[in-house]
Amino acid sequence: MNSILMYLIVCPMVGLAGFIDSIAGGGGLVTLPVYMMTGLPVHNCLATNKMSSSMGTCISTAKYASRGFVPWRIAPFCVPCAFAGSVLGANIALVISDGPFKILMLIILPLTGAYVLFKKDLSPSGEELPFRKSLVLSMVIAFLIGIYDGFYGPGTGTFLILLLTGIARMKLERANGLTKVINLSTNISALAVFLINHQVVLPLGIAAGCCNIIGNYIGATHFEKGGSKIARPVILIVLGLFIIKLVWELFI
Repeated sequence: MNSILMYLIVCPMVGLAGFIDSIAGGGGLVTLPVYMMTGLPVHNCLATNKMSSSMGTCISTAKYASRGFVPWRIAPFCVPCAFAGSVLGANIALVISDGPFKILMLIILPLTGAYVLFKKDLSPSGEELPFRKSLVLSMVIAFLIGIYDGFYGPGTGTFLILLLTGIARMKLERANGLTKVINLSTNISALAVFLINHQVVLPLGIAAGCCNIIGNYIGATHFEKGGSKIARPVILIVLGLFIIKLVWELFI
């Protein structure tokens, strides 16, 4: 693909993905296919995507932190759990085909979409849990989603938000803030590996990353104003894209 055309296609789409990711997670469902369209080798696509998403996630994480949305008493314990889960998931992926898992996801995703669709908002049901119980549940969720991220990955942020609000009964703002910290940590660790192995297309990654920063900033700002009113439809869009992706990979 012509280099100018590559930038004209990738950069705006990565900016849009940053907007989506900052509100509801799942930006990778948009960005990775766009990078693949350029004709770059797969490892270059994965590495460059990780760079641009890391740049954007830094901004949205800082934005959420500045608004007091990051639960700092919980976040430091969840990050190593997500790391451990991701390592385990990656090792599982080496020995197990992802075909049966994708079929299982085709069952889980519509049920998840129905949950979001029929729940009036994403606020937790009932009172918030005691701190210790919330901490333990958040660590378990980070570990389990870390396994998923290492094994397969798309929609990780979306699933984190839904589980932290639905099971750990965390307010949507805090759940989103914690999700950003976890995602940023795992993104940076993966990016470091790609950089060491010279897989990142730096000019494209930097340009797309700047667009992703803009998208993340705008999305985080809109989230502050709209909360779950914005998050619900965006999550439904992300889940819909995910279902389309799975159907395409399995049957087309």
